[in-house]
Amino acid sequence: MKQKLSIVKIGGNVIEDAQGFEHVLGLFSKMDGNKILVHGGGKKATELGNKLGIESQMVNGRRITDPETLDIAVMVYGGLVSKKIVAKLQALGTDAIGMSGADANTIRAHKRPIKKVDFGLVGDVDTVNSYAILKLLQAGFTPIFCALTHDGRGQLLNTNADTIAAELAIAMSDQFETTLYYCFEKKGVLQDVDDENSVIHHIDSKTYDELLAYGIISDGMLPKMHNCFYALRNHVAKVCVGNSEMLEANNSEYTTLTL
Repeated sequence: MKQKLSIVKIGGNVIEDAQGFEHVLGLFSKMDGNKILVHGGGKKATELGNKLGIESQMVNGRRITDPETLDIAVMVYGGLVSKKIVAKLQALGTDAIGMSGADANTIRAHKRPIKKVDFGLVGDVDTVNSYAILKLLQAGFTPIFCALTHDGRGQLLNTNADTIAAELAIAMSDQFETTLYYCFEKKGVLQDVDDENSVIHHIDSKTYDELLAYGIISDGMLPKMHNCFYALRNHVAKVCVGNSEMLEANNSEYTTLTL
């Protein structure tokens, strides 16, 4: 029987909320068993870029990453945010280790091909070194992955944190029964975006198609849901979407996705 592994992704809105940030790390530290945390930091990167006079360029909600923007991403994701998380988790008794995809060659990617838009130094994941991550877990470490990968030729790449979480969950599913948690500011996928309590508690493939057809899932939720079902179709046991409270063992107010 496989051991269980929890992979938790926290978004920028959670990181920016100081009280919520402390709360989610506290809940994460109390989760039993093997676990991995994945984080972004886009809002903090934008803030630092503005201070340095480097304006963020966004297309359809996705960041254009030129060399200067990548430097900021490395400073913020791999430095400021990562080390704050690691230090806070150490204080909570979790032996965390900050990781990018370049560390231990854990996540290789290639620069996204230019189609309608040149996203610059943005990476699409090729491979995940599950063996290296397994060794970290077996040694008692809790990996904390930021939204950076590498191409194996010395180039770091900015990579969507939701995608990194999904790819990690898929790769580790050979060794573990893996549950993927996407933590953001809402309680879950909402039937009505204006009603915080209209959580859809379970979504399967059929329901997902219906929600898409009726436009209930749209805009910013589309790429997140795409990653959810991509993970499920590739042997991830379960995906959960909601706010940090879903990490509590007795909480049921979130969305569970299955095939």
